[in-house]
Amino acid sequence: MSTILHIETSTDVCSVAVSQDGKCIFEREEYTGFGGKPAADATAPKHRGSAVTAGVFVDEALSFTDSQLLDLDAVAVSCGPGSYTGLRVGTSIAKGICYGQDLKLISVPTLELLCVPVLLAEKAKEENALLCPMIDARRMEVYAALYDRALREVRPTQADVVTADTYREWLDERPVYFFGNGAAKCMDTIDHPNAHLIEDVKPLARWMFPLAERRFFREQFEDVAYFVPFYLKDFVAKQPKKLL
Repeated sequence: MSTILHIETSTDVCSVAVSQDGKCIFEREEYTGFGGKPAADATAPKHRGSAVTAGVFVDEALSFTDSQLLDLDAVAVSCGPGSYTGLRVGTSIAKGICYGQDLKLISVPTLELLCVPVLLAEKAKEENALLCPMIDARRMEVYAALYDRALREVRPTQADVVTADTYREWLDERPVYFFGNGAAKCMDTIDHPNAHLIEDVKPLARWMFPLAERRFFREQFEDVAYFVPFYLKDFVAKQPKKLL
């Protein structure tokens, strides 16, 4: 048995959930969000109250587990890429709980998390289909990765300047499904018969449990003292200059 607290604050949605043995038993979501700029200078939230909201949601989740006489086994937090402010808030809360209750810390990549609702809803049915979650950046830039339907990484996360040729080598071979808050703006540019848009896919805490539980049972834990999330501003700094 495992009971895990999930915290997701990487984009403009603030969400918290609790799972027990593969089932979501508590969830809270707020859509006014952190909303910091997704590019290299992502520092200022649109809605400063969201940091407070995350804390309130976590307090409610902890009160719920106490009322149900449940002992937490771990805290899972989305590790980006994402908003600097959002990730900082979520990580700080997660680390504080882990320190205070001597719990394991699990990190879940935001792009991998975005794939979960797509797979659960069976929106990419072809066996050879690829999933391309995208987080919006400036102009025609996104942060994206490619996964197969078993969530094996086909291409790692990187910053992409989207043109008609950016994903052509995969599109020429098989269907590719694009989703996340950076996907809609790219579809006219990609313009390929194998390119499919899935709308309204958000990284939510209630979708974290399959990924977090897999890491829990594989004992893939983070060092609470040294863990740092995948800030977009740090990621951009490591990219070749042609992408900036």
